[in-house]
This record gives sequence, structure tokens and C-alpha cells, in this order.
Amino acid sequence: MSGMIGDPLITVDHVACRYKVRHGRMRFKSYVALRDVSLVIHRGETIGLIGRNGAGKSTLLHLVSGIILPDGGKVVFHEPASVSLLSLQLGFSPDLSGRDNAIIGAMLLGYSKRESIARLDAITAFAELEDWIDEPLRTYSSGMRARLGFAVAMEMSPDVLLIDETLGVGDESFRKKSTEAMKEKLKSGQTTVFVSHSLLDVQELCSRVVWIDNGRVKMIGVPGEVIPAYCDHVR
Repeated sequence: MSGMIGDPLITVDHVACRYKVRHGRMRFKSYVALRDVSLVIHRGETIGLIGRNGAGKSTLLHLVSGIILPDGGKVVFHEPASVSLLSLQLGFSPDLSGRDNAIIGAMLLGYSKRESIARLDAITAFAELEDWIDEPLRTYSSGMRARLGFAVAMEMSPDVLLIDETLGVGDESFRKKSTEAMKEKLKSGQTTVFVSHSLLDVQELCSRVVWIDNGRVKMIGVPGEVIPAYCDHVR
């Protein structure tokens, strides 16, 4: 349901990614997380990543965000773009307050300190953290941290928004508010890639779906084609 789809913004070109996993006390074994994955992300589109746990979805988001580098292939940005990754596994600085983390997060997206501070009240209100914003982040639950990160992204509008299972955080009221905020972002042309086990969210929000299976791209297409194929596969 995203707005106008533009030119290619990011190309994931035959990437591979391996991790070293401890095997016994002294040995490590190589685990292949992604194998020969290619994908073009266009400006203004919304892509949903689906697949079983451990398929490589989060690893792909980490590659696009630049947190990790591929062992093979490359990720190419066709023009400069700010990227924000929202993940329950990735936090801000635990010893800083929610206020300071929100300001730093906004500045990392390219906003000045003055602009970041000016948006702070809106960020705090959206995250529903008025009573917690001056507390250190280590006192936050994982859901509270996710709400803060989501609120920063919604208010500050990065060029590319990567969401790893954080769209459904919080209670029912907050989930509904988050989904509605995402819909408005997508109408405005926000480029988004998100991982979700909620096929209803993927069906409703995405213009394309990428099914990843055992580190490989199994299928790419519109939700009405990919989701039924995936459901048949996992039954």
C-alpha cells in the first residue's frame, strides 16, 4: 500500500554471510546465514521479509543497515540515504536516559541537535514514555525500548526504515497506533523493509514480499502470490 515507487535505491548483489559458532570448548564451526541473495529496493516501496526463524531475515536487515559486512557480494546504495534499524535485539546506550538516547538517535539520522530536541515531546508522547523519559535505558523493558526507537523513526523520517519484529510491540492500543502511523508513512513514500511473522501485516502494508528459506531467496513477488505459497510450504 506504499505510495509512488521510484528508482532503485539499494541493490543487494549476490551477498553471502557466514557466522562462526562455538562448537565445543575450543572449536568453532562456520554457519552460513545467507547464500547468494540478490534484491533491489526501490525508493518509496515497502518490502516484507517472511520465513521461518533462523532463515536469515534479520541478517539481511543487518547487512542493509551496514551493521555487518557481507562475506561475498555487495550492498550498493545508488544515492546517499539515512538508514534506521529498529530491533528488539539492538538497543541504545543503556546508561543514558531515554531523553538522551532519543536525541542521539535523531542526530544519527542526520538531524541537528536543535531539531532533535524540538521533536522530543512528540517522540515521548508517541512512545507513551512520559514517566520514564528521564530514566536510564537499562530500566526499560525490551518493549519500552522498541517503542522509543519506533517513535524516533516515526517522528524523524529516515530515508530507509528497517523494522525487525518491532511493529507489534506494546499493548493492543499501541500496536494499532503503530500500524496506523506506518500506513501514513507509507502513503508519504517512506522506503521500508520489515520482518514480521504477522502475515496480515505483510499483506496489508507491503507492495512486495521476499520469502527467505535456509539463507536463500525462495520467492519474490506481490503479497497475493508469495504469502499463499509460503503458507502451503509451512503446513
